[in-house]
Amino acid sequence: MASTCDLTGKGKQFGHNVSFSLRRTKRTFKPNLQKKTFVVDGKKVTMNLSTQAIRTLKKKGIITPHAASK
Repeated sequence: MASTCDLTGKGKQFGHNVSFSLRRTKRTFKPNLQKKTFVVDGKKVTMNLSTQAIRTLKKKGIITPHAASK
């Protein structure tokens, strides 16, 4: 699956795991991406969207909650 959101461009971020003794090891934070299919002008378009982008589209009324759950 793609590592960035097609709509917002949200991608992976880097940071550290910090243990109890405060040792730091490298790690990545990956976005929660979902494949969603939309019908635009009679054509099916598949996009990789972050769950945050899907929530925003539902809130703005661009996609209906019933159609987005598929």
